[in-house]
Amino acid sequence: MKKDFVMLAGGDTILGANPEYYFKSIDPVLKSGDLVLTQLEVPYSDDAPELEDLDRERKNLEPLLSRFDLVTMAGNHIYDAGEKGVRDTLEWLDEKGMPHVGGGMNLEEAKKPLIMEKDGIRFGFLNYNCVGGAPQFAGKDKAGSAPLEIITHYDLEQVANPGGPPEKIYTFPKWSALEEMAGQIKKLKAECDIVSVYFHKGLVHKPVKLADYERVVSYAAIESGADVVFGGHSHIMHGIEVYKGKTIYHGLCNLIAWVPSLGPHWKRKSGKATAVFDPEAWARTRMERFGFVPLMDYPTYPFHPESIYSLIAKCVIRDKKIVETRFIPMIVNKEGVPEVVSRESGGQEVLDYMIKITKGAGLNGTFEWDGDEVVISGS
Repeated sequence: MKKDFVMLAGGDTILGANPEYYFKSIDPVLKSGDLVLTQLEVPYSDDAPELEDLDRERKNLEPLLSRFDLVTMAGNHIYDAGEKGVRDTLEWLDEKGMPHVGGGMNLEEAKKPLIMEKDGIRFGFLNYNCVGGAPQFAGKDKAGSAPLEIITHYDLEQVANPGGPPEKIYTFPKWSALEEMAGQIKKLKAECDIVSVYFHKGLVHKPVKLADYERVVSYAAIESGADVVFGGHSHIMHGIEVYKGKTIYHGLCNLIAWVPSLGPHWKRKSGKATAVFDPEAWARTRMERFGFVPLMDYPTYPFHPESIYSLIAKCVIRDKKIVETRFIPMIVNKEGVPEVVSRESGGQEVLDYMIKITKGAGLNGTFEWDGDEVVISGS
């Protein structure tokens, strides 16, 4: 009897100093997958001045090559080092033979789907960035990410405290962008057995809450033919739901994130701040904007305290269809190393958190243990 095919998806990945070290616990899981992907969150270059002091030399990407079959690139940091950062990253990936989707030197390249075949199964991948705005989006003659434009409406009649934020904020995708996405997915599904759509979306560093548009774009993707939807960007786990029999992982959190520069006391020794990218200023601004104090005893992982909970998504494929979805729980330790945890050694803590944020967001995901993995279903 032929064994089931396993596709694994990790959240945002930022590799830095001594990158191999951070894979030590998750390697057995990654090696168990037949097709493995992750979101490459930032650009890499050997001489881009914006990236000095950040350990973003391209050699630090080497661990990707033996562990992943592809990387997604549509995100709100892809253009942090401008055209050069995007070009240097893409050139390295292409030279090393690492497939990628969601980023390009122009809009046509960024929007191009990735098709690959493994074990006789034809996979299609699309990747869209909903956040960061025009500076990070690719254009006709501009490098960047594949955009899915989102419109925000602030109800200014509902401001209870003058000068404070409005009570009601509405978000929705630009209609033409949604139609274009739907068309891309339908076309890709006609050519592939399984279509995966990975969105860079959501409210960053915010527990539980989903923005209105997140469910709209996720549902539209599934109605157009997507077999599974993954979400990145929030740097914190978000809930899971099942829509028309297809699983939506709204927020995978981080796979590996080496970012000492996000610590509030970090000072750069050299490098060049730009209007798009100023690490020192951003480390201060993010605390004020998102209302949290990062984990001070996690020097390379200064995120929201609840960001220590993370997961790897698992799709079980049989007869060229996803027949089951799961997740493998992780807890990030104080070294910033993600550790796969069993049910007894921390996994239940991760599952309890997932249940809380799923219910809190009004999602229908339900969960049960199978060994040390969590099986997903919809209520």
